[in-house]
Amino acid sequence: MLPPLTRPECGTIVKRPLECSLAREPRVFPGDFMNLPNSLTTLRIFFVPLLVVVLLTRQPNFDFWGLPIHFEVLGVLILLMAAATDMMDGYLARSRKEITTLGILLDPIADKLLISAAFISLVEMGLMQAWMVVIIIGREFMVMGLREIASVEGLIIPASPLGKVKMILQVLAGCTVILTANHPALKLVGTVLLWMVVVSAVASAGHYFQMFWTQINFRVQQRRRGALLVKPEEKPQDVLTR
Repeated sequence: MLPPLTRPECGTIVKRPLECSLAREPRVFPGDFMNLPNSLTTLRIFFVPLLVVVLLTRQPNFDFWGLPIHFEVLGVLILLMAAATDMMDGYLARSRKEITTLGILLDPIADKLLISAAFISLVEMGLMQAWMVVIIIGREFMVMGLREIASVEGLIIPASPLGKVKMILQVLAGCTVILTANHPALKLVGTVLLWMVVVSAVASAGHYFQMFWTQINFRVQQRRRGALLVKPEEKPQDVLTR
């Protein structure tokens, strides 16, 4: 008996091969990767250019029902909304069990883009010293490099409580320094917060390096002990000849 010319899922013989393949293979629902937590992370990335434009152009400035709204207020609102998405996406991903590879990759990138863009813009505006930004951003690159090396070795460096404190201080310092553009009275508070950010960045970097070195050193010691237990291979010259 000859095999049928059509497959049940294709229906008729006149269907095109592409349509048959689509019928046989289930389509992946976009929500599998672009869920609510990942959407919030992506939204945080889109906040970055908006924040940069508002800060560097010092626009817009308008009146809302007789209340003057200046660019620094909008900058603070944008930064606070972006920081809120940082807290919400992680909470929703864990509570709804929607942790995805995309979210794991995008979340730290979005955080670094947001903080780096905000502080570099403040340096351009003359509201922040460049060496502070170098330390803060340098810490981010160092931690990223340590985590990359650890992942290659199959190790995971857990999030540090100092890192979370640093993130909160960065948002508070950023908002305060932005407001000093038209409110000089807040300059002292902004300077104190910036120093706290720098100290927390150095402290958290040291903590991350300590955790990294502890795990890497343990892995190296394991390899050395394993190498000592392996018997050396016999060399041709060591084999007795007849």
